Amino acid sequence: MAPASPAAQQGSAASGDAAAPAGPHAFATRLVAWQALQGRHDLPWQGADPYRVWLSEIMLQQTQVSVVIDYFGRFVARFPTIEALAAAPLDDVLAAWSGLGYYQRARNLHRCAGVVVAQHGGEFPRSAAALAALPGIGESTAAAIAAFCFGERAAILDGNVRRVLCRAFGVDLPAGTAAANRRLWELARSLLPDAGLIAPYTQGLMDLGATLCKPRRPECGRCPFEADCSAHGAGAESDLPARRPRNAQRPQRETVVLWMRRAADDRLWLEKRPPAGIWPGLWSLPEFASEDAALEFAGRFGPIVQRQRLAPIRHGFTHFELTLRPLLVDVDATAHAADAGSGWTRLADAPALALPAPVRALLAAGDPAPPAAVR
Repeated sequence: MAPASPAAQQGSAASGDAAAPAGPHAFATRLVAWQALQGRHDLPWQGADPYRVWLSEIMLQQTQVSVVIDYFGRFVARFPTIEALAAAPLDDVLAAWSGLGYYQRARNLHRCAGVVVAQHGGEFPRSAAALAALPGIGESTAAAIAAFCFGERAAILDGNVRRVLCRAFGVDLPAGTAAANRRLWELARSLLPDAGLIAPYTQGLMDLGATLCKPRRPECGRCPFEADCSAHGAGAESDLPARRPRNAQRPQRETVVLWMRRAADDRLWLEKRPPAGIWPGLWSLPEFASEDAALEFAGRFGPIVQRQRLAPIRHGFTHFELTLRPLLVDVDATAHAADAGSGWTRLADAPALALPAPVRALLAAGDPAPPAAVR
């Protein structure tokens, strides 16, 4: 039996309690058949290697596949095994991760590798429950690893899967609420096929959400559930998943970032950020509350030769928006002692460091036009 028809589901969809299909295995069977013909089969992490599956799952959290593919290849080339990752300095891991954002993922990746090597002999646990006990591995990621690599009949529920289930079954509950999470986990578990189909079924859910059932402009005409998708039948694709009401715009913050160059050789001054706060542990340009404070700091290194304001850079975080106001300053720097947390760096060497994405973009743009002489 196919998923319940839109007409059958409309009454319950408003309360977010749409019933699962009477024959849940039919949903899985149709999805597996679609995945075999239309799904993705050439992603570099596909297969049963727990290390590669784990890496991809962590990288794909809040990051698109098109971005992850290049990072994944470089990361695996640099850290080909979990032992190599565990043995690497954290700074090297952060540098390889630089640009993917959400750097706590990289820290947890490094911690998890250390635990797997030290406590499990370099072998990932084989159950979703044991995998979820490792650093940085949540319930859905653990289920994906267990399903793909060990054939465990475990349900995933990432952002793509939430969207597919909300639309197909008319779950109209605000995203992220306890009621929505409970309903979607129940639904996800009820739809699981037999263990022998779990890997292609899991891949099919991911593929459907990533390629057809997209957040905007879903391609319903190519979807295997077009005829009985609750949201499509009601013309409500754009309304599901339901969004939390926003009470206020995200707070706005701004900071002055100092791109200080040594006049003698154009080296720039970088500092390692503290272990707490935004971009913890990354290398970055010094930040100040005002231009005056930035210039006072630069003046400690020697006379300021010239300075220039650069175009502001806006960067979004989960809970606020940050505006960076770069100030380019050339100083006739005298000898200045550096330490493990700061120092002069050649511009050409900066990309090899773990840099925040907006700072990386600023430096990658290269030297701007020569600044006006300081007045």
